[in-house]
Amino acid sequence: MCPSLSLIYDRIRTEEKELINAAEKRGIYLRSIDAKDLHLTITDPSSEGDIFGDVALERCVSYFRGLHITAILESKGVRVINRYSVASLCGNKLLSSIMLAKCGIPTPKTVVAFTTEEAMRALEEMGYPAVIKPVFGSWGRLIAPLKDRETAQAIMEHREDMGNPLYQIYYLQEMVDRPPRDIRTVVVGDEIVASIYRYSAPDDWRTNIARGGRAEVCSLNERLREMILKAASAVGGGVLGVDAMETKSGEVIHEVNSTVEFKGAMSVSEVDIPGKIVEYALNLAKK
Repeated sequence: MCPSLSLIYDRIRTEEKELINAAEKRGIYLRSIDAKDLHLTITDPSSEGDIFGDVALERCVSYFRGLHITAILESKGVRVINRYSVASLCGNKLLSSIMLAKCGIPTPKTVVAFTTEEAMRALEEMGYPAVIKPVFGSWGRLIAPLKDRETAQAIMEHREDMGNPLYQIYYLQEMVDRPPRDIRTVVVGDEIVASIYRYSAPDDWRTNIARGGRAEVCSLNERLREMILKAASAVGGGVLGVDAMETKSGEVIHEVNSTVEFKGAMSVSEVDIPGKIVEYALNLAKK
């Protein structure tokens, strides 16, 4: 019997369309399920799991929606890509930084504080310029460069006024002296399937393709290949986007993404990225 797959989404983007097409080309039934139309009984582990097939690809734009759906499906015995443990770790920058450091993977110096006053003291010790990031979030939102004490004070006051307790977790990183680009690598299982440079859009220091950046094929050196695969393994493996930056002393890994966007990589790579993901899901379903 041929394995069946499902795709859980809350917005159909290019990536989701390409995954659907990749499954169709292989004659695989891929059931598309809008998370916004779901209600699931969490007190009955035997209910509703069969509608998701042998393996579910969780592709929600909303991190918390996707994370909680993954937890529910796993409680019902459904295999999910990526697993809850992976998604929860990658979705929290603080936790993923801890894991990268614990596994000896080079990563930017990071300090966390829990009050404005202590965050300012930490910045004085770390030195300017620095970067402040929310512990949750994507697409470079609410990430800000801290060029000096005055800028830092203004941004700290703004975060305090927002009233969200998550923004009172001050995640501070050194400003890495790098070219105007970073490196995004798509990892599927234990295979690197595509790697690109992401160049900043004009007048923006962030390198997100979603913010207007451009992509270019990147040829990885052996050291960086090993670092990327080690980072993917450190968070638990699966289908991941590993982000690296080049420094004068070598590359560093600064983020691992669980619901990886690969539109930019597809635009410049000849590799069938969605096909690789579908094949990975099929192999998982057969185990």
